[in-house]
Formats: sequence, structure tokens, C-alpha cells
Amino acid sequence: MLKTSLLGRDYNSEPDSLDDGSKSPSESSSTTTSENVHPAEEANRLTMMQTLIHLLKCNIGTGLLGLPLAIKNAGLLVGPISLLAIGILTVHCMVILLNCAHHLSQRLQKTFVDYGEAMMYSLETCPNTWLRTHSMWGRYTVSFLLIITQLGFCSVYFMFMADNLQQMVEEAHVTSNTCQPRKSLVLIPILDIRFYMLIILPFLVLLVFIQNLKGIPDPSKLPLMASWKTFLLFFGTAVFTFEGVGMVLSLKNQMKQPQRFSFVLYLGMSLVIVLYICLGTLGYMKFGPNTQASITLNLPNCWLYQSVKLMYSVGIFFTYTLQFHVPAEIIIPVVISQVSENWALSVDLSVRTVLVCLTCISAILIPRLDLVISLVGSVSSSALALIIPPILELITFYPEDMSCVTIAKDIMISILGLLGCVFGTYQALYELTQPISYFIANSTYA
Repeated sequence: MLKTSLLGRDYNSEPDSLDDGSKSPSESSSTTTSENVHPAEEANRLTMMQTLIHLLKCNIGTGLLGLPLAIKNAGLLVGPISLLAIGILTVHCMVILLNCAHHLSQRLQKTFVDYGEAMMYSLETCPNTWLRTHSMWGRYTVSFLLIITQLGFCSVYFMFMADNLQQMVEEAHVTSNTCQPRKSLVLIPILDIRFYMLIILPFLVLLVFIQNLKGIPDPSKLPLMASWKTFLLFFGTAVFTFEGVGMVLSLKNQMKQPQRFSFVLYLGMSLVIVLYICLGTLGYMKFGPNTQASITLNLPNCWLYQSVKLMYSVGIFFTYTLQFHVPAEIIIPVVISQVSENWALSVDLSVRTVLVCLTCISAILIPRLDLVISLVGSVSSSALALIIPPILELITFYPEDMSCVTIAKDIMISILGLLGCVFGTYQALYELTQPISYFIANSTYA
């Protein structure tokens, strides 16, 4: 199993990374890495198969179920091709991140550096004096983006569970034993979707206290290319689904044979990309213009598929704490360092409660699953997956005579990620401001 720390940081170590600007960057992170691997730790390290499974778990989440709608927003031809291109770029950026971290760890003679440390150490040696002086802000930026991304995932989990719970409860009286394709139902919601979110909230608060369809219709009538406006929403959703970029360094560090991680990464991400393209394309081909924010909402309203939604929602419920752990381990040590040891547990639980409530509130304020997925993907996931890794490579290896081709490649990837971030964020925010009826917004009864 993975260590408690997903970012290479011991929860009980001094929280010196975010609160003491007087320390040098190298000193402030000395407690976060271990120079010697103890035999007990070696015994708990991951095998190749365990690492592969963890990699798959890191990347396959609720975003997977939103891919059919993403393909709809891009077109039947453009969608799969673009998804493949984004997948290849994302994997390439993961490899860049691994190479930079390995290079920096060798240069600094450290066993392991995490994402934030890699950014900080690379800025320490860049030619620009201002960037060297403010190298800690590289770490702050990555930590901030990780917090935003992971809490965004948690908000999406709230919406996913509430959407499916509402559909199961309010369609119970019309649910049959025959699994026919879902038809439009003119049903008035009994309870606002926000009430279902509040019903789920106390259970999640308690949780974080613990440390066969009948064929594909003719796709010839589906557009091969959609509007450029909806393609921007596709970009955010596609980037959102590749959730594992922040975990690759920790997974490599936990392997018994870290030198073989590249093979595991390419194998695992190849499986993920193929799964994404197949589910997204086939899901859109099956449900066409009626494709909803999560494909589970398109499933027939019979007891068999209602049980599928229930089981998936239960799985997402317990996965919430995994996504929640990343921002918690960044924020809580900093807060606890400001209070006495007697108050540490109370403050810990209080911060966890506040963070869970924050994700619930954000879900209540913006109860549109598809647009929140696109927004989170555009704002922060694109930065962590596409923008920062190429910049990190430029800063890390530029003093060592990088080739012009590599420099141009990194600049192009970063610019592509930045354009997707800016325009995808704009389009998602624009769609959120448009007036829309309740049941259309939630796509539950379409």
C-alpha cells in the first residue's frame, strides 16, 4: 500500500514548507525526504503489479463517466482523436516530470523530491535572479493547484452522488424489471438536488475523520465535428479525467524497482487512454444527443441498472477520502503548527470538517456536474498536467544546453495548455452564467 503521505511528506514532520520564509528552500524541505531506506520500509514497497493498479486507480474516477458527453461536445471524429492527443501529451508531461525529479534528486543527493519540491529546486538554479530569490513560490503554486484540483474532484463527487441518489429515489415508483432504453420522463423533482447533497454531507464528514445494453444505434447521423465552443468544454473534461499527474512521483518512490516505473507508466496509461476513448465514443454513439453529464444518468430505469448506480455511488463515496487526503495533508500540518499539542486533534478534525463543508457548498452553489468537471479541468488540472511540466523541464535542463527542438516542443505544449486553460475556463464560466431550467441543468430527467 501507499504510505500515508501522497506527496512524499510525512504527516508528522514539521510543516516547514508553507509557513517560514526565512528558511532556505533546501533547509525547509530537508525533513520531507529520507536519505536511507529502512528494511521495514523496503518490505512495504510496491511491486510492479501493485504500482500498475495504483496508477489505474489514480486516473479512473468520475471523469471517466463524463467522457461520452465530452465526445458529444467535440464530435464523433474530432473527440476520440483529440482525446488520444491529450492523453499522449499528458503521458509525455508525466515523463518530463519524472525526468526532472530524477535529475534534481541526483543533483541534490536526495532520495526523493515531490512535485512542489521539483519546481522549487529548479527555480533555485535558473538564470533569472528574481525567480531564484522567489523559488519557494514555485512550491506554493504547485501546492495551491493541487489543493484546488483535489477539492474540485471532491465537489464533483458530491454532485455525482446527489444526481444518482435523486434519480434512484424519485424514479423508484416507475422503475421496472425490464431494462429498456431510458425514455424522457416528465417528473417534477420532489426535493431540490441541494437537499440530497446535504443528506450526504454528514456521512462524508464522518468518513474523513478516519485518517448489458441492446446494441449501438446508427452513428451516421451524429456530427463528426462539434462547435468550437463546446470543444472548449471537451478540453476541460478530457484533462480532468487524467487525474494521476500529481501521483506519479510518489508511486515511483514507493516501488521496489523504481527503474522499471517507466514501463508501468506507459502500460498503465495506454490502458487508461484506450478505456477513455472506448467508453467516451461508445457512450456517445449509444445515447447520442441525449448524452448526460454522467453516463450513469442515461442508464435504463430498471432495478438492475439502479443497483449499478447505487454501487458506483458507494464506490465514489469511499473514494472521496482518497482525493480529500491530498489537500488535507498540505493544509492541516500548517494549521496545526500554529496551535499547542493539546489542541492538535481538535484543530485537525475541525479543518477536515470545514474542508468537506467547503466542497459541499461549492457543489450546492454550482450543481452542474458537466460544467464543474470542465471548469476544474481547465483551471487547475491543465496547469498541473500540461503547463508546469514543460516549464519545469526548461528551467531544469536549460543550463545544460537543451536542443532547440526540445525547447520548441516544451514551449508549444505549455502554450497549448495555457490556451486550453484560458478559453476552457471562459467557456465553462460563460455556460454557468446562462439561465437554464432546473431539470435541464442537472440533466437528470432529460
